Amino acid sequence: MKQISAIVLAGIIGGLISFGLIKHQLNTQIIVNETSAPIVRTSSSSVLPPDFVKASDRATKAVVQIKSSESIAAARTNRKRRAPQNGWDFDFEDLFGGGMGQMPKEGSGSGVIISDDGLIVTNNHVVGFADDLEVTLNDGRTFKATKIGTDKSTDLALIQIEGSDFPTLQFSDSDDVQVGEWVLAVGNPLGYLTSTVTAGIVSAIGRDIDVIKSEVDRADKSIEEFIQTDAVVNPGNSGGALVDTEGNLIGINTAIASRTGFYTGYSFAIPANLATKIVDEILENGGDIERANLGLYVTDINEMRAKNEAVSSDAAYGIYITEVINGSSAQYAGMLPGDVIVNINGQEVESYDDLKEALKFAKVGDTVRVKVDRNGKRETIPVKMRANR
Repeated sequence: MKQISAIVLAGIIGGLISFGLIKHQLNTQIIVNETSAPIVRTSSSSVLPPDFVKASDRATKAVVQIKSSESIAAARTNRKRRAPQNGWDFDFEDLFGGGMGQMPKEGSGSGVIISDDGLIVTNNHVVGFADDLEVTLNDGRTFKATKIGTDKSTDLALIQIEGSDFPTLQFSDSDDVQVGEWVLAVGNPLGYLTSTVTAGIVSAIGRDIDVIKSEVDRADKSIEEFIQTDAVVNPGNSGGALVDTEGNLIGINTAIASRTGFYTGYSFAIPANLATKIVDEILENGGDIERANLGLYVTDINEMRAKNEAVSSDAAYGIYITEVINGSSAQYAGMLPGDVIVNINGQEVESYDDLKEALKFAKVGDTVRVKVDRNGKRETIPVKMRANR
């Protein structure tokens, strides 16, 4: 009995101890460290690259291959107007492919159908030299094309094939293009890799790389506002489409930065808004557009003053004319050395960039109203733009 009583007593004491410990634990506060890192909730879905399938399908249907060739007579004429070399170890003929000397040139490039009746925009360096143009569509159909017109200053050209209901791409607003967005280059590189699509991103906007070479003399002008991308472009891509991920036409592929003639990392496209303006000009004026300059040597008047150069005007700003070229539009209009250009066609001219912008699209036959400060007096001179000689 004594042993049983001891066991029962031990059980009762053990139970009381256990109950006390449980009660203590229930009354214990749990302290949360308020400085601990917050819980991060992750989504079950991951970020995927864009789907280029629909954009590729849409673009490849409207991008064509262009085979160009010239006659011996055209070859002789074109060689006389070949561009002088500039600082780039690169030539449009290297990108496009062509002959030497006076041998007729042949080559292949790309183009984009922009109307269902067969208007095709491409590069001037693809078709400008040629007498014979053959266009092959993505579906294999082949057509002879007619040259509608060209603009050397932007390296754009417009040709046309006969027919209807062709697949097209419409120019979109290239001002909406942003650095870093995905783009596709669509064309026919190397002459045999037809309907090729490459992807990249926009790496810069508004590039002026002095790659559109003068075809007559240094007085000729070029208009460059390239979209720079890292989408792969090679010889044969010239004139092809640069599209966004929806398949909207945002540019015309034109050049590469290369010292070998092949892609080394960067390509350049003419933005859609500039291309649209040039296409409209070609359709309105017909034939080849010939841009024109005033024919002046100039400097900023305030830069002259900073160098303590004597000036014959007290104008607060403007572009000082140091020399008027013989036979130029400016000379025929009566502009003189010492005049200070302060306004062109209603646009104030405070810098050389202002002057360049105001005259960017001036072409032969246009009349430009130039306001000058001459010995302290303002006068407006109408200048009839003439061909550069």
